[in-house]
Amino acid sequence: MAEHDLSGDARTIDARATIKQRAAQQPVVIGGRRMAIEDVVAIAQRRAPVALSADPAWRARIERGAEFLRRHLAAGATVYGVNTGYGEACVVDVPMDLVNALPLQLTRYHGCGMGAYLDDAQTLAVIAARLNSLAYGLSGVRPILLERLADLINHRILPRIPSEGSVGASGDLTPLSYVAAAIVGERDVMFNDALREARGVWTELDRAPLTLAPKEGLALMNGTAVMTGLACLAFARADHLTRIATRLTALSTVALDGRAAHFDALIFEAKPHAGQAEAAAWIRADLAGRDDTPGHRLQDRYSIRCAPHVIGVARDALSWVRRDVENELNSANDNPLVDPDSERVLHGGNFYGGHIAFAMDSLKTAVANLADLMDRQLALLVDEKFNNGLPRNLSGATSSRAPINHGFKAVQISSSAWTAEALKLTMPASVFSRSTESHNQDKVSMGTIAARDCLRVIELTEQVAAAHTLAAVQALRLRVRDAAATLVPTPLASFADRVNAQSPFVDEDRALEMDLRALTAQIADGALVDAFADVRVGVPREEKTDADARTR
Repeated sequence: MAEHDLSGDARTIDARATIKQRAAQQPVVIGGRRMAIEDVVAIAQRRAPVALSADPAWRARIERGAEFLRRHLAAGATVYGVNTGYGEACVVDVPMDLVNALPLQLTRYHGCGMGAYLDDAQTLAVIAARLNSLAYGLSGVRPILLERLADLINHRILPRIPSEGSVGASGDLTPLSYVAAAIVGERDVMFNDALREARGVWTELDRAPLTLAPKEGLALMNGTAVMTGLACLAFARADHLTRIATRLTALSTVALDGRAAHFDALIFEAKPHAGQAEAAAWIRADLAGRDDTPGHRLQDRYSIRCAPHVIGVARDALSWVRRDVENELNSANDNPLVDPDSERVLHGGNFYGGHIAFAMDSLKTAVANLADLMDRQLALLVDEKFNNGLPRNLSGATSSRAPINHGFKAVQISSSAWTAEALKLTMPASVFSRSTESHNQDKVSMGTIAARDCLRVIELTEQVAAAHTLAAVQALRLRVRDAAATLVPTPLASFADRVNAQSPFVDEDRALEMDLRALTAQIADGALVDAFADVRVGVPREEKTDADARTR
């Protein structure tokens, strides 16, 4: 029987390997091209600088937009947020002698964010998303503003952006005010690992803080860059988790003396969801060569047997999440838009972050289900009533020391706590719209809260994955120790060796916190997934079957 046809969204790009290789060699070009999630991740992880496009046509279009706006204002036109007040105050005319002062006022009164500051990777992702949106050419900003945003990235001038205070429409106003403030030389930034005043950093770099043109404060702040930048990071980390969940399922199958037949290709041809077929193919490859004689049970428990069906939901979700996140990333999402070609100013609502909100609400639910799946597999491994002969709590202690050793008992308890918290956070943020700003912003997306929630669910799930990884490798070692004839397929043996090199076999109880933290970090940044010899995440699904056959 041939492998299931894993056809799907042909626009899915060769995600990790190709762009990481390119990013290590050259900058991500901004302007006149479509940006991928992986571009943002490369910038955020400091693997790639940015460079503005050298295309003269693109640069001329940016300049035409700013020039048209200047002429439009000089002709006496009224433009929202340029010579009017903001939001509900759009009915307030701003005298021409105050128009140039208005952008700075906007950045200042929005300086009221609270909560934890975004970390360095999140901050870089936000700036990259804002820069790419303004480079679309419909925001009426000058090229020098784009250059200053590129400077923030390339010189690692990182605004301190509080994570709380955005309702996701009219864009991420309050958090993005901290990016705008850095551009004009106000508030604090991180530079060379030290907290500095922004003005002093620009002076050190022989640049003057920028005086914003009339629309540039609004262009910087009135958009979806915070939620979109965070969504790019969430996508990449969720992608890693789906791949790790398949490997841990295979590892658990061997450790539990389970059945590889549950992942037969015909089963997934009979229910043709591409994501679950993809997950099953990965598990099947990891179990290749395993003799599938009936073990302790004719059918393994659901958390093993149905793992591709659980993981497959997340895999399929990632395909449309990519579509929506990359559409938002490659959009002009401020207001008003300035069209340099037709010379029109268009007042609309592209700052509304509904697509990101729904994508993040959905993704966090799919990821929380991965946490639940891995936690259930871990619970089977540690329980001598269900683990088919492994020691209680996976203790590796000798018989004389067994009474005082408890192995992975507490790890399983912690994993259960992390899972419960992840599941608790799956309440959708997008349904909690609040009417704000004198009922001008009376329907808002909550996209930034959804993205933050999604990242928290992912963080908790990565901790569960780390706990499960240590336990599953311990269980495999115990299975081989007690049943020397156990066949461990090469991918799983190599993976176990890699994990054991960092966290040795637990033959006597010890604190595992540092092991868990180190492994969680490798899961989060993709290092553990990148170590898989057969990883092909992001290849168009119609190519995967043949490609997998060639590489395996």
